[in-house]
Amino acid sequence: MKSSTLRAIAAAAAFGVTTVSQAADLSGVPSGDYAVDPTHAYVTFSYNHLGLSNPILSFDDFTIDMNFDSEDPTKTTVNVTIDANSIVAGSDIWKDHLTGDKFFDTANHPEITFNSTSVEAARDGNYKVMGDLTIKGQSKPVSIDVVINAAKNHPMSGTPTIGLEASTELMRSEFGMKAAIPHVSDEVALNITAEMAMSQ
Repeated sequence: MKSSTLRAIAAAAAFGVTTVSQAADLSGVPSGDYAVDPTHAYVTFSYNHLGLSNPILSFDDFTIDMNFDSEDPTKTTVNVTIDANSIVAGSDIWKDHLTGDKFFDTANHPEITFNSTSVEAARDGNYKVMGDLTIKGQSKPVSIDVVINAAKNHPMSGTPTIGLEASTELMRSEFGMKAAIPHVSDEVALNITAEMAMSQ
């Protein structure tokens, strides 16, 4: 299956419609430090299994910290830390398999991290965030497409909040996870949807 198709399936299942017709107005929130609202954030990934299905798995325990520049968003920095052992796999057997040494090897590599190195404005008003992704102890540069859904004071808490979607495609073999390729796709679609609240 083509990676573009895999990505479309994962995005549709994880987010519903992710297309934004125009760029969000960022003037409604101030610059500063923002942290993820854990009750309104999801990290998911999808792959093709034997040409039969496209499983969507997730992680339950993660942090996202963002230093946001509302006047020049390209100066924004983002750091993500995921507890790799918090994977939600659908069964204990499959979780044990994925956290074992053929895949995430959480006993030796308990965290997945992403640290941004630069941000570029895309033509459609959205952004590309470049940075270093570390999985299973191996770091690779990646580019992540980011759509900002809205930036405003939260209607319930009054706290400045930024809602975003982020997506990228990875080759898991580049991170030392080659088991079952090509029967299980090398291509993996990674998606994040999150509400980021300004730190108090």
